[in-house]
Amino acid sequence: MPISDFAVTTFATLFVAIGPIDTALVFGGVTCGVHRPDRLRLALRAVLIAGGVLFGFALVGVQLLGALHVSLEAFRFAGGVLLLLQAIQLIFGHPAGLSTLTAGERREALAPGHIAIFPLAFPVIAGPAGLTAGVLLMGQATGDLAKSVVVLTSMLICLVLTYGAMVFTDLLHRLPKTTGSNVIARLAGVILAALASQFIFDGIRDARILSAN
Repeated sequence: MPISDFAVTTFATLFVAIGPIDTALVFGGVTCGVHRPDRLRLALRAVLIAGGVLFGFALVGVQLLGALHVSLEAFRFAGGVLLLLQAIQLIFGHPAGLSTLTAGERREALAPGHIAIFPLAFPVIAGPAGLTAGVLLMGQATGDLAKSVVVLTSMLICLVLTYGAMVFTDLLHRLPKTTGSNVIARLAGVILAALASQFIFDGIRDARILSAN
């Protein structure tokens, strides 16, 4: 795959998986009673923590799979299924996506505590979909320094966009409204579904489980 095509695919996958707009909407909900200067500090801390988790998982994820004797092909298949589930949640507007908080988690998030770590850094920003996408993309880039740089740079850009969306969360709450947000989510879900299906196909093909012995 040409580096330009890989860059577009990588950015689209990470942008949808991390979800800057969805993160901003959650951030606005759990910090509605916090003064703006404190909200900005919370946003920065959450992005830095989530970035450390995402970058760390992307850099050592493939080696960790090897230590667990899990093939990259198996992880491609499993990760593709996980991302496909995320895409289905987005397409059908279901409120229980992979990075969405449960009722119990929402109660804990509203209580006093380190909300920059939980729920903002994890599972909202560095959620299962984002972590999986990072490892899958770094697995595709194995042995190619330029592609590895593309993955890490795309991840950094997505985190910067996430911070920007959190800073302007009040504006985002006013502009797209519910219908607009649902349209954006559904379009992103269609893109993620196609990318997830490709990961599944690649996992099956590279594992050669359907080839004749």
